[in-house]
Amino acid sequence: MTQILLSAAIALAVSILLTPVVIRYFAKQGFGQEIRVDGPESHKAKRGTPTMGGVAIIIGMWAGYLGSHLISMTYGEPGPSASGLLVMGLATALGFVGFLDDLIKLRKQRNLGLTAAGKYIGQLTAAIVFGVLALQFKNIHGLTPADKHLSYTRDINTVSMIVPVFLAFVCLIVVAWSNAVNLTDGLDGLAAGSMSLVLGAYMIITFWQWRNSCSAHAVAGCYNVRDPLDLALVCAAGGAACIGFLWWNAAPAKIFMGDTGSLMLGGLLAGLSITTRTELLMVVIGALFVAETTSVVLQVAVFRTTRNRLFKMAPFHHHFELSGWAETSVIIRFWLLAGMASAIGLGLFYSEYLSAAG
Repeated sequence: MTQILLSAAIALAVSILLTPVVIRYFAKQGFGQEIRVDGPESHKAKRGTPTMGGVAIIIGMWAGYLGSHLISMTYGEPGPSASGLLVMGLATALGFVGFLDDLIKLRKQRNLGLTAAGKYIGQLTAAIVFGVLALQFKNIHGLTPADKHLSYTRDINTVSMIVPVFLAFVCLIVVAWSNAVNLTDGLDGLAAGSMSLVLGAYMIITFWQWRNSCSAHAVAGCYNVRDPLDLALVCAAGGAACIGFLWWNAAPAKIFMGDTGSLMLGGLLAGLSITTRTELLMVVIGALFVAETTSVVLQVAVFRTTRNRLFKMAPFHHHFELSGWAETSVIIRFWLLAGMASAIGLGLFYSEYLSAAG
């Protein structure tokens, strides 16, 4: 628990102190956000706000994760694990894709960066590398960071995949979650606040998996997850880095995370869902991101079939803005939805444990 607190404290401190430095530097360089032409009228005043603030989240997350390990290693604790490094690596790789996307937007002074093909190539490359490596690195108990079974709160043994199908599944998860968080990042602090709640829930889940690991206590209800405690450090560092960034990103935002941050955080969710064996449970805990994505899909489907719009604007957080809700009201209410989804997910996780443990 001390190591988890250290990870969170370091990440929070680095993120909250580094973000204003990033704001000043990006403002000096003229790295201001371009606003979508068809967006809400009120958002046009945000044009020029520094973007690519996800850089501060990434640095804060790595500082918290590695810093806590450096301190604990002086007391004889093990260093970073394969699972933790793979999840962090996946998130960082997607953050790099987002950084390129943001940079192109800034250089060309438009709200379109990488082409859709270019972005998908980056996401799929990161996903395949992660998927291949996640099936390697067996520990002394024969566990690898990922498993070829579909999972809910643990592996579903009746649903197994061959390697090519598993890699395709990983690609689907990575693309889906990275784009879902990207779509949610449309209001000041919405994505950062929601992510801190989701990662807080996953910190509890991974800590519980560590306390009830089959490697330590092979009893009914135990979890066959490689490196759950190290994944808890990742969650703590990621969540705390989001909170530190949120201090400056809360409405009215002084900086946006950009695709650098949103794609990275989506990759973090994807990696955690796979390594913790909770791919289906993540759909519940991350229900806000799922709903945002669904609103876009429904908007497109309804418009193409009826030429009418289901929402005033998608993603549907903009629908509520255009319906007269204040931006801060939308943000806070969506945070509440994210918190409720996280709580429901934790409840489902614990009830399954009680059922399995007898």
